[in-house]
Amino acid sequence: MTTATAAPPAAGGSGTPAPPRPGPRRRTLRELTRGARDTLTACRAAARAASTAFRTARGTETTPSVSPRPRYDTGYRPRSVAVRQHATAVAELVRAPAALTVPGDVLAGALGAGRPAGGRTLLLAASSVSLYWAGMALNDWADREEDARERPERPVPSGRISAGAALGIAGGLTATGLALGALAGGRRVLLRRTLPLAATVWAYDLGLKHTPLGPVAMAAARALDVLHGTGPSPAGPALHAAATVGAHTWALTRLSRHEVNGTAGREPLLSLAVTAAVTLAATAGTSYACGRGRPDPASAATRQVPDGPPASLSAVPRHLVGVAPDGPPAALSAVLRHLAGSTARSAPGVGGDAPRPPGRSIAVTVLTAAVYAVTCARAQWAALRDPDAARTRAAVGAGIHALLPLQAALVSRTGSPGLAALLAAVLPQTARLARKVSPT
Repeated sequence: MTTATAAPPAAGGSGTPAPPRPGPRRRTLRELTRGARDTLTACRAAARAASTAFRTARGTETTPSVSPRPRYDTGYRPRSVAVRQHATAVAELVRAPAALTVPGDVLAGALGAGRPAGGRTLLLAASSVSLYWAGMALNDWADREEDARERPERPVPSGRISAGAALGIAGGLTATGLALGALAGGRRVLLRRTLPLAATVWAYDLGLKHTPLGPVAMAAARALDVLHGTGPSPAGPALHAAATVGAHTWALTRLSRHEVNGTAGREPLLSLAVTAAVTLAATAGTSYACGRGRPDPASAATRQVPDGPPASLSAVPRHLVGVAPDGPPAALSAVLRHLAGSTARSAPGVGGDAPRPPGRSIAVTVLTAAVYAVTCARAQWAALRDPDAARTRAAVGAGIHALLPLQAALVSRTGSPGLAALLAAVLPQTARLARKVSPT
């Protein structure tokens, strides 16, 4: 049976007209661009894969020894990042955190000489810090060839700072130190205190370091740093503090000569003996030194004790021997001097005008001296048991940090326990910074 199918009505006929067919949709410019970009990315990926496969087949594909840069890293660095990196290299060059051990020398010398810890003393401390940094930069410049073999990570051999820049930094810091010294005390302080210190630093770095006189020159530089704090005053009252710091520095410098090769031998034993001697020197006569206080030089010259001779420091002998000129026996003179110092008001500056109680000064002196001994002796004993390079270097670093409690003990002897406690409190921060920038 055949089924008939009706034909579609003709256009323009009496039936319903057919709907118009939709034409092809035009693609927008964004779609065309996205398609081209996707195609280009696919072509790049295919080319990269083909290149990798080709190199692998030829056996020339190697694993890079250095991790590749990030995908979109063009090598550009902001100026702030470059400045920060250069500042870090300069800080390593001058061993910036180690300079925290310098102002205590100046304070010990100033207070030992009866000078206040005022603005001029702070200027002298800033001068000493500048000269210390100059010595460190000059040391790296002078030892650049040796450091290239033994310490290639240092700023000069690694190329982060050029040799000329290191020498320029040393010269600039030296000029700054001399200018600060002149500003603090004029020509007299510049010629008698600051200039000899700067000359000793340069002589050590440029000629004496690798000679038998090297430790002596470094000890002299530290002793002169203590005397630097006396300014225009006589250096005699500060000689004890200068000799104590110098003896510690002498042993430390001898030990530091073996921190690279690790052949210290019996040097740690010598350092232990010097540490014990320095501890005794820092605490010997503490009751007498603390009881003397810090008299005002202007008033001490005219102070009188009832029914007795003048009780000024210039009229009483320094040592408990013999008989005072035109006065009572030395024992009575010592008692008068003790009374004069105990009743004297301290010089203006850090510590105020009230006299310091001797008992507190004695306690702080003994405590800080004990901290010094423990800080040094523990690392030195470890280096003595196993004198390798790492332990020797650790002993040298501990000796540098131990200068802070030693200076605190010497400052406390002058009747300034508060200032001594402040110096000792810097020790943990110095040790923390040493983990970022080595002090050696």
